[in-house]
Amino acid sequence: MTRVVDVVAATAALVVLAPVLAVVAVLVRWRLGPPVLFRQPRSGLHGVEFSILKFRTMRPAAWPGEPDRPRMTRLGSALRRTSLDELPQLVNVLRGEMSLIGPRPTLPEQVRRYSPRQRGRLSVRPGITGWAQVRGRNALSWPERIELDLWYVENRSWRVDLRIVLRTIGQVVRPRGVVGAGGVNPGFPR
Repeated sequence: MTRVVDVVAATAALVVLAPVLAVVAVLVRWRLGPPVLFRQPRSGLHGVEFSILKFRTMRPAAWPGEPDRPRMTRLGSALRRTSLDELPQLVNVLRGEMSLIGPRPTLPEQVRRYSPRQRGRLSVRPGITGWAQVRGRNALSWPERIELDLWYVENRSWRVDLRIVLRTIGQVVRPRGVVGAGGVNPGFPR
């Protein structure tokens, strides 16, 4: 049933938001140049890797290893603050790589460091939004996010999903926790 809801809702959202997607794509192309989309490997259901889609928010690195913070643009900051950079993930939902609601997909190198218990996050499709996102997002430490995600996996229901949807709307209207303290989202602890 969740997959049917995901497909119907993602299709409807892509149709309704097509003008917004087009405007954002034009702005990214104009201000940052090609490519418009950022693709990055992430770990999905059962640890299977897929390429997550987002609108690009940073200029290209001037040198190898240049930190992300100086590469962030004003347009990129606005896209992240409003979560518009995440809209292309509706395509990931249609492909079956993601769900609308679930733990955020993490980098494969982070997943390699998971304990057997933490791997429980991978027992459901990753989501565009989830329990950890509406409870603090990037302002939370990795261990806190993982615990919230594990709570979701163990307690998921249509009521919990409805709470997440309502809180997500609140997060979009009044963004909080988009970036960690000091503008840094600390890496997964060893």
